[in-house]
Amino acid sequence: MTSNTMTYLKNLVNIPSPSGYTDEVITYVEDFFQHLKLETMRNNKGGLIVTLPGKSATETRMLTAHVDTLGAMVKEVKPSGRLKLDLIGGFKFNSIEGEYCTIHTASGNTYTGTILMHQTSVHVYKDAGTKERNQDNMEVRIDAVVKNEADVNDLGIGVGDFVSFDPRVEETATGFIKSRHLDDKASVAMLMSLSEQIVTEAIELPYTTYILISNNEEIGYGGNSNIPTSVIEYLAVDMGAIGDGQTTDEFTVSICAKDSSGPYHHGLRQHLVQLANDHNIGYKVDIYPYYGSDASAAIRAGYDIIHGLIGAGIDSSHAFERTHIDSIKATEQLIYHYLQSAIVSH
Repeated sequence: MTSNTMTYLKNLVNIPSPSGYTDEVITYVEDFFQHLKLETMRNNKGGLIVTLPGKSATETRMLTAHVDTLGAMVKEVKPSGRLKLDLIGGFKFNSIEGEYCTIHTASGNTYTGTILMHQTSVHVYKDAGTKERNQDNMEVRIDAVVKNEADVNDLGIGVGDFVSFDPRVEETATGFIKSRHLDDKASVAMLMSLSEQIVTEAIELPYTTYILISNNEEIGYGGNSNIPTSVIEYLAVDMGAIGDGQTTDEFTVSICAKDSSGPYHHGLRQHLVQLANDHNIGYKVDIYPYYGSDASAAIRAGYDIIHGLIGAGIDSSHAFERTHIDSIKATEQLIYHYLQSAIVSH
């Protein structure tokens, strides 16, 4: 792992970017790659495409990682002055209970708040612990003097305003990184850091490699366009899901064999396993039952590509996430060697 990966990761998670509200974080990444003198282009969806030149421009690769995150929108301003939320991305209300958040108004002003159950106080509500955590019962308590709907409207807060969650990023002395939005800003940080290494060390890649920084992955279609016709292999760098029945852990790179979209390309998966074995990189092969990636989105869109998926092992995905520095190192090492290997037979 290069020395800058953690710096980039912390910078990224601290930039609010729920799907649909990603211009600031895309600009941050764009400025970084342009500083490296790499060619960049924004697509119409607002994502970023970066070109790492290589020996071959007729057969090429594409890597993707997404910078959009889970979040919410204001669904309704309640008569009490609290806000009802509509979720962005696939997660449950219970995973954000008690979370600090920021409301991003159309005028550009921001207000902080806390996401709580309406029936929070055990001194008032007998069912505070058992009441269902859902859209009707969860609300945002705004950190402003608001006593009714009119007070909220006067602040400029309204339906459709984005709500982002406080990442609370922390790196522990034992090597763990815990934060919201490691999915998938950890991967974006890795691709930034590796690109910097390739440029700084003047490493000549065998194939021109495009990097797509996707901004709509959490809602399912970030990587389903803007794939050059020369691309043979398409590798999504996302996260490995940890839980009962999974092999993925927080200390190795996870190589996905299958997710809810079906199997990933067998030849590419075996190639990644062989690279890990050849270079003594700790890895786990796994199946993610309730998961889709930008690579599977590209397949669904009809692209004729060889697709794969790898990532650091992330605990408590789509909640308050955690991984270990060893998993990030292993993932970076596998990407580094993959970029300098031959395209698999097809």
